Amino acid sequence: MRRIIAGLLALSVAAFAGTGARADAFEDILKKGVVRVATPLDVPPMGSQNDKREAEGFDVELAGMIAKALGVKLEMQQITAGNRIPYLITNKVDIVISVMGLTPERARQIMFTSPYADTQLAVYGPKSLAVASADQLGNLKVAATKGSTMDTGLTQMNPKAQIMRTEDDATAATAYVAGQTELFATNSLLIPDLKRLNPNKEFEMKFPIRRSPAHMGVRMGEHNLVRWLDEFIFFNMMNGEIDRLHQKWLGVKLQPLPSL
Repeated sequence: MRRIIAGLLALSVAAFAGTGARADAFEDILKKGVVRVATPLDVPPMGSQNDKREAEGFDVELAGMIAKALGVKLEMQQITAGNRIPYLITNKVDIVISVMGLTPERARQIMFTSPYADTQLAVYGPKSLAVASADQLGNLKVAATKGSTMDTGLTQMNPKAQIMRTEDDATAATAYVAGQTELFATNSLLIPDLKRLNPNKEFEMKFPIRRSPAHMGVRMGEHNLVRWLDEFIFFNMMNGEIDRLHQKWLGVKLQPLPSL
């Protein structure tokens, strides 16, 4: 009996030690003095590279604001829509900022902050093309980033949709501009820059996929970090800094966002 009790106590101590030893991302960031933030650089004006190969954009500047508020050094990593969640799950980064929409499926893998930007996912194409819903796609090809909400949302709306799935949004845009597809599914925030870069190509919205506010993502279970980020978003909503980012990078004022 004594051996059984001793064994149970040993298991309890081990379990307690394991729980107590669990890493906390927020605490680690403050101790190490570095926050690892992943942002795609192929989705201007949210993230891109300038002529000097320097990262810039809404999400890039937001990452810098987070590091400054934390009082730590910023370590930026470039990602794509396809690997942003795996980068979090495998602890390659602490935070993902990539115009990411919240879905119940994604929320089973990672945690989301409150939204920091309002966006709409939609299908775009030339004015001459009469397509007003997913049901009217027929054999028309739509370029979309593989695994993105545009891809999954459009597939749910029309399982027979002819989707050209690309590795990133820039490749999907190039496919549409080059005439490889008749339509292009993307985030509304990217359209103004695409129109500027491709003045001879039409980007008329054909039909919406869904409203999709942008959230930051962190690893599942990192409650302290996601709570601090929520407070950071609230503070910078109230002091006008996030509105400043909207006007600087998107050319529009910040509209009221839904709460999480």
